[in-house]
Amino acid sequence: MLRDTFNRPVTNLRVSLTQACNLNCIYCHAEGEVNPSVQLSAEEIEEIIRVATEFGVRNVKFTGGEPLLREDLASIIQAVPPGVETSITTNATLLADKAYDLHDAGLSRANISLDSMIPERYKQITGKDCLSDVFAGIEAAVDAGLTPVKLNMVVLENINEDEIDSFIDFVRGDKNLILQLIELMEFRNCQYHGDVKGLEELIAGKADEVVTRRMHHRKKYLIDGAEVEVVRPLHNTEFCSFCNRLRLTSDGKLKPCLLRNDNLVDIRGLHGEELRKRFAEAVMLREPYFK
Repeated sequence: MLRDTFNRPVTNLRVSLTQACNLNCIYCHAEGEVNPSVQLSAEEIEEIIRVATEFGVRNVKFTGGEPLLREDLASIIQAVPPGVETSITTNATLLADKAYDLHDAGLSRANISLDSMIPERYKQITGKDCLSDVFAGIEAAVDAGLTPVKLNMVVLENINEDEIDSFIDFVRGDKNLILQLIELMEFRNCQYHGDVKGLEELIAGKADEVVTRRMHHRKKYLIDGAEVEVVRPLHNTEFCSFCNRLRLTSDGKLKPCLLRNDNLVDIRGLHGEELRKRFAEAVMLREPYFK
């Protein structure tokens, strides 16, 4: 298992499959990618994942853009070595027709972006009127066994903060659904940053039980049959101190930190020992963004 200079193990690889997307969310951070070139082929992605698993990576999350736009997604998932958990982050607008095939290919779980359950507001945030497709995708993901399904709600000040209780009610009593309340990242000059720290304090005060996860030292709040997590990446030393993740951009660069673009390691076109060497190099470039 690879460890960085701060002795943090890297067990999680987040793979951006494409920067293409069928929505245009007002806050999208594009996984931190800036002017990406041509996306990696399935064969290139599969080799990089094999090397990552040789180094101890045990969880691979596929992201985008919108990963469901890749026609070869199922074959990429199918090529992941045995014993490695695979998950996906998706807007779910295309998931209803693909959930069962992806599960059969080996996909374990789905994270689904959903920032409003009000159609007009959803269109305001994403630029598209397709909320019914998202709900169909959620239902298909649960039916196909891509569980637990995590609903990712980015907290947007003066836009969707009043829906948080409704979201909690939506997941209440359903063991297949978990709500993740996510702090808005500082990208695209989006002006709707909500007070997630204050929100977490309110949620903690209502919780029947609090469980601390290893990943990012994130807390899980159990509130009257609802499971809620709060993701606070900004100005959060614990988020950095307990990070176990390395990112792969859609055009073949290893990204040691979501919040930095000055230490990327280009591995496109590399194979064998040279690929392993650069992968290990990228791990050693991981530094906590907030100290």
